[in-house]
Amino acid sequence: MPTLLRPGEPGYAEHLLGWNRTFESHPAFVVAAATTADIPVAVRAAREHDLPLAVQATGHGAVTPADGALLLKTTALTGVEIDPSRRIARVGPGAVWADVNRAAARHGLAGLAGRCGTVGVTGYMLGGGQSWLSRTYGFAADSVVRAELVTADGREVTATARQHPDLFWALRGGGGTFGVVTSLEFRLYPVARVYGGMSLFPLERAFDVLSAYRDWAAREPEAMNTAVLLIRVPPSPLYPEKLRGKRVLAIRAFHGGDDGPHVLAPLLAAAGPPLLDAYGMRSFPDASEATNGPDAPPMPNRQEVELFRDLPDDVLDAIVEAGAADSPLAFVELRHWGGAMARPGPDAGPAGHRDVSFSVMAVGAYLTPDHTFVDTTLDKLVARLRPHATGGSFLNLLTDPTRTRTAFTAANYARLTEVKRAWDPANFFCSGHDIPSAPDREATS
Repeated sequence: MPTLLRPGEPGYAEHLLGWNRTFESHPAFVVAAATTADIPVAVRAAREHDLPLAVQATGHGAVTPADGALLLKTTALTGVEIDPSRRIARVGPGAVWADVNRAAARHGLAGLAGRCGTVGVTGYMLGGGQSWLSRTYGFAADSVVRAELVTADGREVTATARQHPDLFWALRGGGGTFGVVTSLEFRLYPVARVYGGMSLFPLERAFDVLSAYRDWAAREPEAMNTAVLLIRVPPSPLYPEKLRGKRVLAIRAFHGGDDGPHVLAPLLAAAGPPLLDAYGMRSFPDASEATNGPDAPPMPNRQEVELFRDLPDDVLDAIVEAGAADSPLAFVELRHWGGAMARPGPDAGPAGHRDVSFSVMAVGAYLTPDHTFVDTTLDKLVARLRPHATGGSFLNLLTDPTRTRTAFTAANYARLTEVKRAWDPANFFCSGHDIPSAPDREATS
């Protein structure tokens, strides 16, 4: 039986907590599903009582409060099944990547996993999913082969390339606004061991390394996935005590071939002697953890992301300035895209802008009630980046729901609104990154 909680009842407040604590939700009810059979019941109940519906598993993707809504929690539905012969994973809507990574690794396989092991698989996949393997195999959403979901009218349907292909296309990167997914199947790839990790270097080398990275990325093989960050070292036992709390330059690398050190060598030469050399051959789950670093705990924060086809020096200067020694930001990251992400198959969904080469993402944690220093730093960074950026964004990384449209090409966004009109014309699923229904052509003609 599902658990039904009202405001003030024991457990209600605990179910509301997402990863970003910037806002608080005040739903009318919380329904914690015990089985997938509880999901259509919750959807129909929300409709019967004229309540908005919000869905939350881990809370990493929450971008709007669920005020007055029926908040459906799928956190307990953590099932993970691996079919090694077909190289397919099947997961429940509450599964997280750490569990999938471990289960798949027993068979020498890996999914196009989220960088943080605590991230929910389903929300990540629906939002496109950019993995440490995405330059090699593409966006994670492109690997989805089957989705079971509950639609706005309470029906349980299966979406594949042959069954409801319009809905299947939309689910592969269009977000969670088309239904409540109850199970997801996606491809796995033969990845037993990889060369990867995150090494640390003096902050003073930042501009030179970013400039070298810009040039080196043009020759980066698709087996390599990388990012360069200006970061404050977390207070974690994974790092030497003398480095904790200090701002440094970090180079993240994840390579599926045997020549990782050789490929990375020119970039490391620009960085100079490391403060911490943490690269090595590891299993996929261990390499994912080592490359990403420890998962950040839930906290109030602000996140900004911009996409680029080219990187003029002014962009690099802005990154260096925003990540300087006195910066309040947790990190500023320059990430290389391209590779297989830029070569979608004919059945690819609407995930991402596939013609971009780089992203810049910055995160500032609100550690005190006064947000001025963080906001001023991020506002200045965004103002310098935007004249050079494409104007697009990426749904998984986007925390501003007013910019949802920018996560898609114009053609894909228009097509998504048509799918929405076919499956949810009244826009029942409107929480988070909402995609409204296209107007009925006959009604407006």
